[in-house]
Amino acid sequence: MARPVEFDENKVLTNAMEQFWREGYEASSVQKLLDCTGINRGTLYNSFGDKDTFFKSCVDQYNKVVDRQIENSLKNPKLNAWDSVNTYFDEAILNVSNKHRSMGCLLVNSLCESINYDKNMKKVVRGALSTIRKAIVARLKEAQSKGKLRKGVSVEFAADVLMNTLHGLRVNSRDGKNAKQLKELIKPVSYTHLTLPTKA
Repeated sequence: MARPVEFDENKVLTNAMEQFWREGYEASSVQKLLDCTGINRGTLYNSFGDKDTFFKSCVDQYNKVVDRQIENSLKNPKLNAWDSVNTYFDEAILNVSNKHRSMGCLLVNSLCESINYDKNMKKVVRGALSTIRKAIVARLKEAQSKGKLRKGVSVEFAADVLMNTLHGLRVNSRDGKNAKQLKELIKPVSYTHLTLPTKA
């Protein structure tokens, strides 16, 4: 009986995640996934399933990064509502301004791709994005209860504005804009329309 192939699952998922992130779902052929992960076809299918299932696992891997960002900002009990939102956006800008700048965001990229027309894949990506939105909504409700959200602006509308701003940051980072330029882009939307205070 053949011995099972040993490999570092975290490394394989991270490398595959970056392949999907860099070139997109459609352009990431099975062969490219094999090349970047160093595993063979049999190991891929036996350990991770088909390409769709593998992509879902990679989204889960990406979500671990997103979850850490949320825990450090939006779910940080030491920060008030708007400071937590500010911190989340600062981390988002820092994240897309590093070596991954030209890659944008795996989730946003996937929604902009033809993968968007696959109901199952669309559900996976939207589910991941909804985690961010729920955390933002919770903090916006806190801001509203303390009179820190502009009168007449609903929590749902404010959440939509912030999510659209977040998506825009990711797309603009892929277009080559640096951290300073990205920060300038979010000021008119967040600070003016939502009464989001600047940091001292």
